Amino acid sequence: MIAEHLNQLLSAQRNEITEYHIYTNLLRTVNDPNNRSVLERIAADEMCHYEELKRLTGVDVAPNRIRVWWYTLISRLLGLSFGLRLMEQDEQLAEEVYKQLQGDVTEVTGMLADEQVHEAELLNMIEEERIKYAGAVVLGLNDALVELTGALAGLTFALQNGRLIAITGLITGIAASMSMGASAFFSTREEGGSEHGKSPLKSAAYTGSAYIVTVLLLVAPYIYMQNVYLALATMLVLSVLVVLAYNFYIATAKGLKLWRRFSEMIAVSLSVAFISFLVGLALRHWVGVEP
Repeated sequence: MIAEHLNQLLSAQRNEITEYHIYTNLLRTVNDPNNRSVLERIAADEMCHYEELKRLTGVDVAPNRIRVWWYTLISRLLGLSFGLRLMEQDEQLAEEVYKQLQGDVTEVTGMLADEQVHEAELLNMIEEERIKYAGAVVLGLNDALVELTGALAGLTFALQNGRLIAITGLITGIAASMSMGASAFFSTREEGGSEHGKSPLKSAAYTGSAYIVTVLLLVAPYIYMQNVYLALATMLVLSVLVVLAYNFYIATAKGLKLWRRFSEMIAVSLSVAFISFLVGLALRHWVGVEP
């Protein structure tokens, strides 16, 4: 019976030793005692699974070094929550393999139970600052997208001068980012942020930084492109990509639904941009501004 499922067992065995090395690498970046304890236990379980599968297959299997490097890098750059949630997708694949095998290879039943426990623990073990202040980032990001896509769309039709649009957008965006940061500071303080583990100053920093980075990204096409309509189209594409990238990150890190969050944010941003299009065009004709 083992011979019939040898390829699946070897694949599962390689997955176990790969994840053991990933968890071991991640331990070097974790300071929280509880998080370290859980990671250590999961790493030990992965090694036990590997040894059990090795006993069944009679073969030593090397880890997937590329996956080890990739998940270690992602977790260090983008946070442990994000990296582990991505890894969770592989945990689900491992569960499927064990479910297929458990009728014929009884030894995998315990491994399946362990994988399900790992998933539950990974969902709840991580608490990171960047996730704690996700609301502040959303505030800055969403406000910048809604205001700047609309403003730049309107300015494109009203002014039709790339450099002038860029300067106006930067002045507006920088002023608004400081205003948003100050609003986040006072809002967090009034809500008793320190009592909930949130610093008003950090909330302001996350909100303002998200706003100004978005501003610089959206204004860039008007600086480097001579055709203002091409710059406008590029700016709108960038706004969609920014919303998609952020929502993918936060949905993965928090285990949320991606497409609903993405569609809501992008619908609001593009609706405002379209309305501002019409306003800019109307004002241009009303005031009599010519390119």
